[in-house]
Formats: sequence, C-alpha cells, structure tokens
Amino acid sequence: MRRLFLVISLLLGGCAAFKTTPQAPPPPTSHAQEISRAQSDGLRKLGNITVTTRGSPDDAERALAARANQLGAVYYQILMLDETTLPGFWYGTAILYGAPSTGAGAQQ
Repeated sequence: MRRLFLVISLLLGGCAAFKTTPQAPPPPTSHAQEISRAQSDGLRKLGNITVTTRGSPDDAERALAARANQLGAVYYQILMLDETTLPGFWYGTAILYGAPSTGAGAQQ
C-alpha cells in the first residue's frame, strides 16, 4: 500500500512539471523577441515558421529571429532546434505572435 501511494504521488507530482504559470511578456520593441511558453498566454498567434540553415544551433536561432522580424511578429517562441540527417545543417521551428490582446479596444 505504501508503494502504491509513493507511485501515485510521484506520477501526480510529475504532472505539475507540465503546468506553467502565465507571465507577462516583455514590452514590444522594434524587433521580434523570443518568449517562453508561460509568456505566450493572451498573445495573438500569427502562425508557424521553419528554417533550415548550415552552421550551428545558434545560426538556426538567428535565422528564426530574422524570419520573425521579416514577417512582422512582435514575439516568437522556439519550439524545436535539431540537426538534420546532414551534419552541420540545422532545422528550427517557432510560433509567431502579435501584440497582446487587451480587450475590446485592442488593435489587431
């Protein structure tokens, strides 16, 4: 019985790791900013982007940021960075967001 209780409490405790507490995103600037999942609450989703680039994971991150700026996003959240089957080529994907929704008078 004690082991069952331990297993159940560990499983339920692990579920809390997937729950995020919403946080405010940083103030908008002239360029797109990377945000976390917790900061995306209440933001208008504009779409997804992907990039493939030669170099390093940093090069893929910079390519995602540049693409987000090019498309006029205020924020972006990187979902994945992974090396392709070709060494030295990186694939990245991100979600683009617009300005926060602030109610009925918000600009879209």
